[in-house]
Amino acid sequence: MLKDILAISGESGLFKIITQTKNSIIVEHIETKKKMPAYASHKISALEDIAIFTTDEEVSLKNVLLKIFEKENGGQAISHKAAKEELRNYFESILPNYDKDRVYVSDIKKIISWYNLLNKTNYIKPEKTNNNSEENTETPKE
Repeated sequence: MLKDILAISGESGLFKIITQTKNSIIVEHIETKKKMPAYASHKISALEDIAIFTTDEEVSLKNVLLKIFEKENGGQAISHKAAKEELRNYFESILPNYDKDRVYVSDIKKIISWYNLLNKTNYIKPEKTNNNSEENTETPKE
C-alpha cells in the first residue's frame, strides 16, 4: 500500500518512485502525475518507514491509515485544517493510546492530510484476508 510512496520536504503532496538515476530518483506526484527529480539534498521520507508513538509501542503509519479507512468506511477523514482539539479527539478515536507528548498536532494534520490524499487517489486498499492462510503451521523450536 505505501511501497514506493514518499514525502519530500519542501514539496506539497506525496510522490511515487518511478526510477532511479545516477544522482537522483525520478518521482511522480500522485495527484498531478507531474514528474520531477529528487536529489540526495532533499529530505525524503518513505511512508512505509514512518511509525507513530504510542504509550505501548510504535504503530506503523500503514496501520494507522487502515484504522482511519475502517472508521470512515472507505471515505474521507475530517479536514486536516480542523481545530486542534477536534484533530486530537479524532486521532484519539483512531489510536486511543497515542503518545500525546510525542505526537504533535502538526503530525496529526500531516497524517490526516496524507490519508485524504492517498484515499482520493485510491492508494489505500485494505489487504484481503486469506481464509486459507497457513497461520500457526510453523513447528515450535525446542
